[in-house]
Amino acid sequence: MKKTVLIPLLLLCATWLPARTWTVSPGTGLSRISDAIARAQPHDTVRVLSGIYREGGIVVDKPLTLQGINWPELDGEHQFQPLSIRSSYVSISGFKVSRCGETALDDIAGIKVYNARFVYIFNNILEDNYFGIYLSGSKKCWVTGNRMTAHGTVEQNSGNGVHAWKCDSVTIADNRVKGHRDGIYFEFVTNSTVARNICIDNIRYGLHFMFSHNDNYEYNTFKRNGAGVAVMYTRHVRMVHNTFSHNRGGASYALLLKDIQSSYLADNDFTENTIGIFMEGCTRSTFERNVFRKNGWALKVQASCENNVFRHNNFFANTFDVSTNNKLVLNNFERNYWDKYEGYDLNRDQLGDVPYRPVSLFAMVSDQMPYAMMFWRSFTVFLLDRAEKVIPSLSPDNLRDDSPLMQPYVTGTTNG
Repeated sequence: MKKTVLIPLLLLCATWLPARTWTVSPGTGLSRISDAIARAQPHDTVRVLSGIYREGGIVVDKPLTLQGINWPELDGEHQFQPLSIRSSYVSISGFKVSRCGETALDDIAGIKVYNARFVYIFNNILEDNYFGIYLSGSKKCWVTGNRMTAHGTVEQNSGNGVHAWKCDSVTIADNRVKGHRDGIYFEFVTNSTVARNICIDNIRYGLHFMFSHNDNYEYNTFKRNGAGVAVMYTRHVRMVHNTFSHNRGGASYALLLKDIQSSYLADNDFTENTIGIFMEGCTRSTFERNVFRKNGWALKVQASCENNVFRHNNFFANTFDVSTNNKLVLNNFERNYWDKYEGYDLNRDQLGDVPYRPVSLFAMVSDQMPYAMMFWRSFTVFLLDRAEKVIPSLSPDNLRDDSPLMQPYVTGTTNG
């Protein structure tokens, strides 16, 4: 009887033992991170002092805290995946992770998380990796405050900075991503947040997500990316207070929306892009309080878009404010500010008394025949557009703002 009682008591006492801290340092008795992980018990802390650690692939297979002191470097030697996380309740911070391997058969990353929960990856530096941080089949994870830099030149030889596949309830925040294929990539990721990230000079997209519903994107900056930002096959997207700037090129968009439903885009700034927003198959979405400034085309709304509302947006110094490829337009424009509007306000209610048609004749012609742009700013084009305003014949009659604002709508991004 005494032995029967004693064994449960010993097990209970074992759970009360305090977590230990293991210190790894080059040239000491514990000089390998893998050895410290093997010795550690769940929920222990492994402190890694400054140095270069070439251990092949380090695997974290139990709940642990890995803390780098003075930026120890995990070097993949262009062969290995420096750090693999195969356990829930893991924290990784303070490391420099570099030179992971590259293979067409597996998506190797600087740090990769496999089917885990409550993983925290924060305040790390990742350089010259194929993929930076990769989340696979994981939930309730945080990737925050990391700096990721790659040096790829073509899409085929480069991975994404932050890559999430089949995840739920993850937070990607306060990261800086440069030089990857896509800065941030989501596929089948739901109920997640992307906030305050800076994605610049990436080969393809600053942000790219597909089949990722009920996500929130706020206060991010996407600048000088090859093709801008792409949002595809998704519903219930919320994109607010983001900055899209200097995304230029023949196949570049600040924001590409393809087959998007029931989404909300507000308080975003689109400045000096080839195309501000290109929309195809976008339905039942609201665009309000956005600023479009010095873009080639502020909006390209394809005929497949319907039941979208554009209100209280500001349009400054764009070459073309709106372009479309069909005379039938089933979207609503109301109370936007257009700097090209030449109407009047006799009753002084701050709304124009005559409608504004933002689609010019030349915008429609150039959409069908891009080479016609060589005649832009010619006197002939000026006369055509003036004639179209007086007697509209080709531009969509129902694409108009019946109550345009006489003054810019005051938003947090207005700086006309």
